[in-house]
Amino acid sequence: MAKGKSSVFFCQNCGYESAKWMGQCPACREWNTFAEEPVVKNVKSVKRTPGSPQPKQLKEITIDRSSRSSTGIGELDRVLGGGIVEGSLVLVGGDPGIGKSTLLLQVCQNLAARQEKVLYISGEESLQQIKLRANRMGDFSDSLLILCETNLEDIREAIQRIQPAVVIIDSIQTMYNENVASAPGSVSQVRESTGVLMQIAKGMGVSIFIVGHVTKEGVVAGPRVLEHMVDTVLYFEGDRHAAYRILRGVKNRFGSTNEIGVFEMRENGLREVLNPSEFMLEGKPENASGSVVACSMEGTRPILIEIQALVCQSNLAYPRRTADGADLNRVNLLLAVLEKRLGLHLSSCDAYINIAGGIRMREPAVDLGIMMALISSYKDVIIDEKTIVFGEVGLSGEVRAVSMAKQRVLEARKLGFDTVILPEVCKKTVGAVEGIQIKGVRTVRDLVYLMV
Repeated sequence: MAKGKSSVFFCQNCGYESAKWMGQCPACREWNTFAEEPVVKNVKSVKRTPGSPQPKQLKEITIDRSSRSSTGIGELDRVLGGGIVEGSLVLVGGDPGIGKSTLLLQVCQNLAARQEKVLYISGEESLQQIKLRANRMGDFSDSLLILCETNLEDIREAIQRIQPAVVIIDSIQTMYNENVASAPGSVSQVRESTGVLMQIAKGMGVSIFIVGHVTKEGVVAGPRVLEHMVDTVLYFEGDRHAAYRILRGVKNRFGSTNEIGVFEMRENGLREVLNPSEFMLEGKPENASGSVVACSMEGTRPILIEIQALVCQSNLAYPRRTADGADLNRVNLLLAVLEKRLGLHLSSCDAYINIAGGIRMREPAVDLGIMMALISSYKDVIIDEKTIVFGEVGLSGEVRAVSMAKQRVLEARKLGFDTVILPEVCKKTVGAVEGIQIKGVRTVRDLVYLMV
């Protein structure tokens, strides 16, 4: 009789299972992601109850608009799509010390103040450590209950007994299921533990927030299937040593994934930044070349950012290209367009791009701002500080249209800017705006004419 297998190999990125170790996962094509785990034994079979659920017609399904509840934090409500949905499972990820536990403890404080029962379950900190953090935030209502536990069965019994409206799990990597033989934090434990929490959330109508650790690549540790199981995935971005924090929705079954929330870290917790544009432009240098204000849309909110560029002669065989806050491949593409279409000799120059404030911008509308900052630094031309620019740049040097141009112009006028440089095709849709001058450009060559 053949000897039974005692272990299998799982891909830590996508959860693919294999009988042997492989260097590259055949499912997600990632390298060196397989980890060995023992086979789950003695899995109890679930008895089926008589009477299966009957399907319903789509027109018979009703939507309860009152199923959302506010967290008391406007920026978090914006990212969630309007508030907490009853029975939802939300995953919050971010670097260590970025403020995940602090934000969720503030949510508990606001919900408990409305006499909603909240259960905070910690597998990493003791009761005294949580109390020390809570003392910095202020007073808490008696509706908040704290539990230090990692066993999923004990947690299930506590939730059934207390019947809370919201549960916080900090963190999913410390939880373990007794039916899984592997250690806490492994691929199997994270997947099975999330499955148990999903059953609790959907079956009991409890909203559950899960804190997830991230790897050095910046993604949630554990199998990729974890993000597919939950309803919403939120990521904290920003430098832990800086004052600001960006909360970005990566996945949301109940709202948009383009919204962001901006917070400022203080001694007593996180404070909302209601006007991110003004916050990002603080400390902008005056009469300095290579500095341009651009506008990017994050969901329905226009955000003005400062783009800084530094172009200087290089003594290296391969000039340096560095981008902080922008896509480096995109910056290299724009440098090639400048060299080909405008004849700028940038192949022998080092080029550095920085988006002040540390925010990461992925929208193509910042292309024109990056290109204008590069030209300004290369030619040592100072851009008027009351001018903003936005537009997408193509490989032939054409400036293409962007969405929501009218909202961008109105945001610039609100913050005191008097000149907007935008794509010529957007000029007609924007029309005349009182108190601000609108200049349209068709190609990057037109942009140079406006700068001289």
